[in-house]
Amino acid sequence: MVFTIIPNANAFLVTLLLLALSSIPLSSSTIQQDFVMCLVDNSDASFPMDSSFFTNDLNASSFKLALETSAQNLRYLMPSNPKPEFIFEPLYETHVQAAVFCAKKLRLHLRLRSGGHDYEGLSYVSEMETAFVIVDLSKLRHINVDLESNTAWVHAGASIGEVYYRIQEKSKIHGFPAGLCTSLGIGGHIIGGAYGSMMRKFGLGADNVLDARIVNADGKILNRAAMGEDVFWAIRGGGGGSFGVILAWKIKLVPVPEIVTVFTVTRTLEQDGTKVLHTWQQVADKLDDDLFIRVIIQPASKTAKSKERTISTSYQGQFLGDANRLLQVMQRSFPQLGLTKKDCLETSWIKSVMYIAGYPSTAPSEALLDGKSLFKNYFKAKSDYVEEPIPIEGLEGLWKKLLEEDSPLTIWNPYGGMMARIPETETPFPHRSGTLFKIQWLTLWQDGKASEAKHMEWMREMYSYMEQYVSKNPRSAYVNYRDLDLGTNGKGSDAREWGNKYFKGNFERLVKVKAKFDPENFFRHEQSIPTELE
Repeated sequence: MVFTIIPNANAFLVTLLLLALSSIPLSSSTIQQDFVMCLVDNSDASFPMDSSFFTNDLNASSFKLALETSAQNLRYLMPSNPKPEFIFEPLYETHVQAAVFCAKKLRLHLRLRSGGHDYEGLSYVSEMETAFVIVDLSKLRHINVDLESNTAWVHAGASIGEVYYRIQEKSKIHGFPAGLCTSLGIGGHIIGGAYGSMMRKFGLGADNVLDARIVNADGKILNRAAMGEDVFWAIRGGGGGSFGVILAWKIKLVPVPEIVTVFTVTRTLEQDGTKVLHTWQQVADKLDDDLFIRVIIQPASKTAKSKERTISTSYQGQFLGDANRLLQVMQRSFPQLGLTKKDCLETSWIKSVMYIAGYPSTAPSEALLDGKSLFKNYFKAKSDYVEEPIPIEGLEGLWKKLLEEDSPLTIWNPYGGMMARIPETETPFPHRSGTLFKIQWLTLWQDGKASEAKHMEWMREMYSYMEQYVSKNPRSAYVNYRDLDLGTNGKGSDAREWGNKYFKGNFERLVKVKAKFDPENFFRHEQSIPTELE
């Protein structure tokens, strides 16, 4: 059931809810009744509001839809996974304030969700505290683009695709350097760093944030001036769910040319794929800042009719300029790929974003407003950073590992350019100078629990094999590719085990900021920043 909450009709609302909730078992009913009554009492009554309130007991189908719509990893939607007591979808910022205030008053554990892309489901599942509620920000999605100041205020529930669309709606020569997956919620995306295809030119999304609005543990809304520079530093790359509820970001728009060129060139092992990739590792971080070439690597059939598999390496590029200049850059810096004019597609910036995101060429830009994830699977993911090229023999060993698994996928994203020029202490995101590229590891399957153990074991074995070829002391990881294998919070655990991997030397500063800003550790999850170190 969806309840419409209107503060100007509080008495009617409470009566309606109490009647509806009276059929629920006492413990759940009491929690829900107390929260709703508190919410109504503490919401701003100066304007109408309607927010959705979903419970499993009253309407299982609506609850299931609300829980699963944006969740990306099906591994955390199994019947055995803990479910929230209820899901609350605020429509206004004051609703978020009231939700935080009431949860704290009633000692309810909150999980915060903007886009639902958390790789370990931490925005919609809690294994550490099973009596929990979800505050889903998906209805907070207003976007205000101001070309005069080259800025935009974007609400946390808006998708990256919506942000891109609203920018290009106003201007064809402005953009924003954020994610490749357009269904990402911008609230959680930026708080983890937010890399994308223009990061070599402009840095991360988090590097291009000018202000923010956050609800703290006392239910107060703070902007940059009110939260202070330490907290503003922490929320631009320190990971979600640790400091407060991000309501909105003020982002800096960046210039993009009218013509952007994209391409995809695929090489298999039989087409010298290993040698080309070995060369890519040596040049990808040194290419023209306008050029981003990532590599998508996975097993593929040797021929259309063959069951025998090989390794496919697809070089997907975005160049901020026309094809002629791109070809000059490639001939000078990476001729081994063999890029030709025929491989190149000249288009607009917004269409280049859609190309990289995997939309059909016929899809209109309005498709970005849908905000639905194109990727829903059972999967396990990990990440690595590479500081020295992986030798040929290392790549050949990796091919053997990949061919052992059913549906593995790895994506290699180049660094260098602006990423190497921003100090690693500028934000909590530390993977800057010295990083050649980042690796995302994925294994996917479709039969749920039946084969999960097998795929998880393969991932861990492959990850162990790659240890010799990736960053060390620490073996670094990307916080927005959450990996609970790295460690979790809990009695007797040392948060440095995972914190140093995500944040390197910035982790201890994050802990100090957390201790001062949220000393009671109200905002917490399995890998949230702790208030102290063991």
